Amino acid sequence: MTPADAQAGTTALDHAWIAAHVPHQGSMCLLDAVESWSAEHIRCRAVSHRDPANPLRAGGRLGALTGIEYAAQAMAVHGALRAGGEACASSRPGMLGSARAVECLVSRLDDIADDLLVEAECLSADDRALLYAFTLSAGGRPLLRGRASVVLSAA
Repeated sequence: MTPADAQAGTTALDHAWIAAHVPHQGSMCLLDAVESWSAEHIRCRAVSHRDPANPLRAGGRLGALTGIEYAAQAMAVHGALRAGGEACASSRPGMLGSARAVECLVSRLDDIADDLLVEAECLSADDRALLYAFTLSAGGRPLLRGRASVVLSAA
C-alpha cells in the first residue's frame, strides 16, 4: 500500500503503515488509519481513546486536552505522506511548537463510544515551521479544535 494509493482514495493506510512512518511507537502510536489526505489536509481515525491502557490516561481518565497529541500525530503522519508525494513544505522531522485557540467541547475522550476522527489542515508552511488547524470529532460532533505550530528541525 503506497501513499499514492491513499491519496487517490483507493486504500486507507492502516496502523502498521502509520507506525512504520512516524516516531510514535507501541501504545504511543495512537492513530489506527488514514482515511484520506491531500497536500493540505489529512483525516485519520483512532480507537485508542477507549483503551484502558492508553499511555496518556491520568487518574483513570483521558482528558480532552490529550486530543492535541492525537492531532500532533496526524500532523506527523501528514508529513510522512507528503514526503512521498507532493509536499506543501519540507518533510524534515518536527516538534510541536505551540497549540493556540484550543477549544475543548468535552471534558474527556475515554467516555466517547464512537471512533475519533482527527483532521488537520496545513494553513501555512515555510522552511522553519508549519501551521495547522485541527479538529477531533466523533459521531458527527466536534470534541476539540484549535491550531498548532510545528517547528521543523534544522537541515
